[in-house]
Amino acid sequence: MSDVKPFLSDNAAPVHPKVWEAMRASDRADNPYDGDALSAQLDERFSDLFGRECAALWVATGTAANCLALSTMVQPHGGVVCHEEAHIEVDEGGAPGFYLHGAKLMLCADGHGGEGAKLTPDQIAAHIDPIRDDVHQVQPHAIAITQASEYGRCYSRAELEALSAFAKSRGLGLHMDGARFANAAAFLGGSAKEAAYGVDSLAFGFIKNGAMSAEAVVLFDPEQASLAKYRRKRAGHLQCKGRYLAAQILAMLDGDLWLANAAHANAAAGEIASGCGERLMHPVEANELFVTLSPEERDALRAQDFAFYDWGADAARFVTAWDTREEHAAALGKAIASL
Repeated sequence: MSDVKPFLSDNAAPVHPKVWEAMRASDRADNPYDGDALSAQLDERFSDLFGRECAALWVATGTAANCLALSTMVQPHGGVVCHEEAHIEVDEGGAPGFYLHGAKLMLCADGHGGEGAKLTPDQIAAHIDPIRDDVHQVQPHAIAITQASEYGRCYSRAELEALSAFAKSRGLGLHMDGARFANAAAFLGGSAKEAAYGVDSLAFGFIKNGAMSAEAVVLFDPEQASLAKYRRKRAGHLQCKGRYLAAQILAMLDGDLWLANAAHANAAAGEIASGCGERLMHPVEANELFVTLSPEERDALRAQDFAFYDWGADAARFVTAWDTREEHAAALGKAIASL
């Protein structure tokens, strides 16, 4: 396995050394749950990062982060508008319905200006406007978008402004799944504020980007934090030694490690993309590449020790990470170009 060149997922990457160091530095007695000194820093650190007041809670998984955030804005009889390829629909095992006590996911496909698993106001309006305003039909309560999207596309500031204005005009909450938020922010110029402009809540992903077991639920309406705290406990995510999760998040924020790690992964993806040409199914804006490849071509790449996932019958997905070696990225780009 030592010769394998890994492009399966950024989930497979190791924990960043600075995260391990921060956890070891926290290995002393402190108040349990979220009463420790490190957890107490999160609200201020995230408020500074985003340039507006917010509350931040650690949780152990992105699934929990998404669902706890949505639970503050969606009632059991309501719905969450999202793309049909959204992670909350495809890859969270029905968790939104579980956490939201049966609330419905209302699925949009590409169209009306949306592409690459991104949503637009026109797209959402086309989906929800036919819904009658009566008790016989599920009413939308929130919109959930993914930054970067499930196809590695990034919402610009202008696109987020339009979505935020639309959500407010319809009385809907706006949640952002940010499993690869850092990669989107790096692509958009390095500003967390710009990459999450106008959203009401954010699941800020750290695990794919170098952390071990900590994600952040960021609530831009701090009054909702009290509700989320109770629901975090009820959901079994209030860890008694939460200071170790807070330590991971703070280590990633220190010196903008979260951004540097993402920029490295994005650069590696760009190196691979340079060899893909017209095989690319989507523009590469973060750290995922979707590439048209026949089964025989995929076999040829695996014979060269490249590890990746198939993406349907005639394509593959490659994901770079904070620790992707430059020579591995260059070798993959050249290998695809030579097919």
